[in-house]
Amino acid sequence: MIYLDNSATTKPCEAALLAMRGALETDWFNPSAAYGPAVRAEKKMTQARRALLEAAGAQSAELTFTGSGSEADSLAIVGSAERFHGARRVLIFGGEHPAVLNTREQLERLGHTVETFPARRDGVADLEKLAAALDENVGLVSCMQVNNETGAVQPVGEIARLIREKCPGALFHVDGVQGFLRVPLAFDQSGIDLYTCSGHKIHGPKGIGALIARKGVRLNPRIEGGGQEKGLRSGTENTAGIAGFAAAAQWLAAQPKRFETLRAAKLRLYARLRAEIPELRVNGPDPESGVAAPHILNLSLGVRGEVMLHALEAEGVYVGNGSACSTHKREMSAAFRAMNAGRQAAETAVRFSLGMMNTIEEMDAAADAVIRCYKTYAAFQRR
Repeated sequence: MIYLDNSATTKPCEAALLAMRGALETDWFNPSAAYGPAVRAEKKMTQARRALLEAAGAQSAELTFTGSGSEADSLAIVGSAERFHGARRVLIFGGEHPAVLNTREQLERLGHTVETFPARRDGVADLEKLAAALDENVGLVSCMQVNNETGAVQPVGEIARLIREKCPGALFHVDGVQGFLRVPLAFDQSGIDLYTCSGHKIHGPKGIGALIARKGVRLNPRIEGGGQEKGLRSGTENTAGIAGFAAAAQWLAAQPKRFETLRAAKLRLYARLRAEIPELRVNGPDPESGVAAPHILNLSLGVRGEVMLHALEAEGVYVGNGSACSTHKREMSAAFRAMNAGRQAAETAVRFSLGMMNTIEEMDAAADAVIRCYKTYAAFQRR
């Protein structure tokens, strides 16, 4: 099996599995209890929190554990908007993940106005359009770090600068689920106020996410209950998931030249396919450019994406549906709409997303399989 759908989820690393086993077998106590074993479990959770903050370059910030990246997005966006004084404007990048875009209805019920700003043709946020939309009534701007479909790295540093210039009282939220530890970030120096990440995207477990917040940012909880996580996320903490999340982050951060390793493998795959498939089209930024994430490659190959996905599955190669078109609604994804891509590109898109467990040899084998499937089905479609 060659697994190239790491943007959907990743295989847990050995370090995460060992940490989770220890938490389940030894440190399984409720960290809110007062006796010794529970206190030790709470201390290990605190150590995990610190490890994740260090991995994000966020030593001066605060971290709240959640059940997923999506929940962390909701806590960041709706939780902050509930604390605004009066109706405000909320600006959201048009290519966001549904976890962010689908907060619109909740924000509008709170009386806020939600607007989106588009991407350029390469999938990178259009800063001119954003700058024109910023004013003193903006309460929140949300823009992802890396697009989950196209791999476009968003200019979060430039966005932070624009916010400071045009609406310094506004908050800046970044969904870092696809970027955390795969694209460099130092939270404390970034100008970001709220940053979300998820365990299962970095070779950790599912069911655990986190919101990193600048100290002083006020949030309302999305889940009420026993007041865990300083009242921001009630519910007994998922100590095994937390242990696995932190262990995976430490493991990934320790990988030598991880950015270069991912990029080299991606470009090897891209070069092979570009040389053999004349209809190939890149969806998003030039894979060799600095605004292309090292681990995501989105290509239209002239054959319907769903056909290629299943043909490659038969070859033992697992990839993603590159445009995430709805099977039932037949609508293009937000990312493709935001960069004004055509329907043909969306319907023939395939996403290859790499993880640290992929090898150069796998890229060659995957390329061979893609080329075989392309030649078979492209000829069939032409007939």
